[in-house]
Amino acid sequence: MGCAMIDDPPLLTIRRRFPRPDPALVEALRGIQTGFAVDAMDGSGALHHRIKPVDPAGFVGVAVTCDCGPADNLAVFAALDIAGPGDVLVCATGGHEGTAVIGDLVAGMARNKGAVAVVTDGLVRDLAGLRQVGLPVFAAGITPNSPTRQGPGTAGLPVVAGGVRVDAGDVLVGDLDGVVVIPRERLAAVVERLATIREREAAMDAAVRGGLTMSNAARRLLDSDRVRWVD
Repeated sequence: MGCAMIDDPPLLTIRRRFPRPDPALVEALRGIQTGFAVDAMDGSGALHHRIKPVDPAGFVGVAVTCDCGPADNLAVFAALDIAGPGDVLVCATGGHEGTAVIGDLVAGMARNKGAVAVVTDGLVRDLAGLRQVGLPVFAAGITPNSPTRQGPGTAGLPVVAGGVRVDAGDVLVGDLDGVVVIPRERLAAVVERLATIREREAAMDAAVRGGLTMSNAARRLLDSDRVRWVD
């Protein structure tokens, strides 16, 4: 009995319309430290520690996702097509390290679309050109090797990048420490908690500058019966 013929899968699967967060809530995150965003989500939300800025710069924006196969970046162009001002291209590669996923030309196109950053769990190329483009680019590393454009891939659909699930419409915050993903449905709660976190951090900063050598919580623990001294 012969094998049944099946249709080739599509090269790209694209979701053009997805829920977007309230712009006022996104703006409320401008300038926030990634550590504060993590604290507002009970200590998690950061992408893998290897994903760092190619050229130091901070950003906050709305994710437009794409899932690229190994050594391929066709899906990046689908994401570019649906991206707009204030967006962040999130290019998931499954951590592929054989080739770059974007270079300075794609970064320039993203900038021209109004994107505020590109984030990938893969590699990038053309470091000198990327710095000239001036768009924040966060990646796991740099290589001269270039990708192909053959697909398959997706755009506008959920991806996993740097060990964290990212959906189009989520909010990303980046600084020198890395990138944090704030799910769209948690955004309002995170913004609400940030005021308290900022106040506490400012108070601790002032106390440390004033000579503080130990936090009150740590002091209480060290003085409690939960610690056994063996000297």
